[in-house]
Amino acid sequence: MPSLTIAACQMNPLVGDIEGNVDKMLAMTELAKTRGASLVVFPELAVSGYPPEDLLAKSSYLRKCGSELERLALQIHGITAIVGTPESNRGLFNSAAVIDEGRIVRYVRKEILPNYLVFDEKRYFNGGIGPSIIFEKDNVRFGVSICEDAWFADGPVSKLAAYGAEVVININASPYSIGKRQDRAAMLKDRSSKNGVFIVYVNQVGGQDELVFDGASMAYSPDGELVALAESFLEEILYIELEIAETRPAVEKLDISAVASRLEDSTSAERFEFVELSSGDNDGFEEGLFRTGGFIPFGSLVREPDPREFANSFVPKTWSKTPFVPLSESIEESMVIETYQALEVGTRDYVSKNGFDAIVLGLSGGIDSALVAVVASDALGPDKVHCVGMPSMYSSEGSLTDAKQLVSNLGAEFLMLPIETVHQAFLDASEHVLGRRFEGLTDENLQSRLRGVYLMALSNQRNWLVLTTGNKSEMATGYSTLYGDTAGGFGVIKDLSKTMVYRLSRFRNQLAGREVIPEAILEKAPSAELRPDQRDVDSLPPYEILDPIVEALVELDYDTLDLIDAGFDSDTVVKIARLIDLNEYKRRQSPPGVRVTQRAFGKDRRVPITNGFKPWKTVN
Repeated sequence: MPSLTIAACQMNPLVGDIEGNVDKMLAMTELAKTRGASLVVFPELAVSGYPPEDLLAKSSYLRKCGSELERLALQIHGITAIVGTPESNRGLFNSAAVIDEGRIVRYVRKEILPNYLVFDEKRYFNGGIGPSIIFEKDNVRFGVSICEDAWFADGPVSKLAAYGAEVVININASPYSIGKRQDRAAMLKDRSSKNGVFIVYVNQVGGQDELVFDGASMAYSPDGELVALAESFLEEILYIELEIAETRPAVEKLDISAVASRLEDSTSAERFEFVELSSGDNDGFEEGLFRTGGFIPFGSLVREPDPREFANSFVPKTWSKTPFVPLSESIEESMVIETYQALEVGTRDYVSKNGFDAIVLGLSGGIDSALVAVVASDALGPDKVHCVGMPSMYSSEGSLTDAKQLVSNLGAEFLMLPIETVHQAFLDASEHVLGRRFEGLTDENLQSRLRGVYLMALSNQRNWLVLTTGNKSEMATGYSTLYGDTAGGFGVIKDLSKTMVYRLSRFRNQLAGREVIPEAILEKAPSAELRPDQRDVDSLPPYEILDPIVEALVELDYDTLDLIDAGFDSDTVVKIARLIDLNEYKRRQSPPGVRVTQRAFGKDRRVPITNGFKPWKTVN
């Protein structure tokens, strides 16, 4: 029975570090060879890192990608490699280079280019138009497709299967969002079963700016069964052997014209190639998982490295956000831990890949800053987390006590920088210049901006990255101070609603089996503490009402009338819709942060600031 032994490498590349990415691939290839794999597979655009964005406009960048790919190819012998790379050849293509015995045998080009949400590949690449290539390795026929190509039922996977492929390798740079792994699994189950092929899905892992890639590489059988699964958020190699039933015709007996007819494509016969590759040595091949990265996100299970056992424990389900119900109530516990790990990995990689020594954040004693501190501690280690208490005359003693308890629980550093003396100096100066002291909202914003000044000064002095602590509910409604709450370099929870912040915080305590975040923080009413007895509900609806409205309008593109018809108060819906529109200018000036939902503020949602379309104005 013919078989193909595969090493699927879910690596963590760094965009722009072309030489470093190639070095990592060479090291993984050597590991794959020592374990007896005959085919080693790397993610989409692994050479350049994904997404390279406008670096692709630089000719020197493309030349470097080409020369490093050649360096990689020259050193690959005794194993075949599939490597994602930009291909510059009478246009620019998102391609997979198939490398065998020291040379690039063929390029396979991505045919379907995504151009929605965070994807804008049509800005950079031309779509491939074939030919459909069937490779034979160890008497097994396989084809190669790239990411989006697998998502269309009548796309490249069906063509490759029609031409005789028994295995389809699908390389990806597919970012995480809540429910994405479940959606992928459902799609792959459908493609494999309807086309009667094995599908090996290889995804990258790690953080890149606001995107986080979760890995979770997997293999599906021709029966639509999940037969191998790698871990999520871990850099590792998935080793899997696919055994092929000996029931297929010889290549020379394939009826290419019949295939072309089935595909309703009169030129298909002219765009088919068959390429034989060198035979591998499968002796001593061992299935399993080999961890290559040193970082294990909090909550990961340390299990025996058996990818088939992992597959048995995963029940793939399709999932979509339930309209008009907070996301925090819609998701299963498995999705909660995935989301927490995405925050960890995104934070860790942003800090480390951008060369910061540590992080600093303002710790108020509230739930948002508490969760950011815990995520940072899990991601970087408590020795690299510096929390700053900056009380004013309105800060409660309880909040300061809670903040100190949290820092003690984490083992992080706590610095005290009271702002009241400086705050009063500003008020005195305003009275001297304007004849009256700053008051009301102006005074509230002043306190927030003074805290931002302190944090940015510490950042400059110590090379600490400032983490902002604003959540998606606040960003949506503008319930934040520009150049105050928004001052910083990275927003860990900027894509979490307030109710999700609470759910993740409680789940983190549950997972630890102890109070990491003090119960007092979880129980207190949310407050910015910028005036006496201030509460968030003084300015906003309760978060259990606000969050589903924001999610429906921002993530799901519902109209205000849809929400009103669903039973939400008309005045509340109009108020929130208005706030979302009016505060786009604030969001444009906010730092990047981890994306975990179907649509985050940033690349996902490109709404003009100067905008006369206000449908909420027409609601009576």
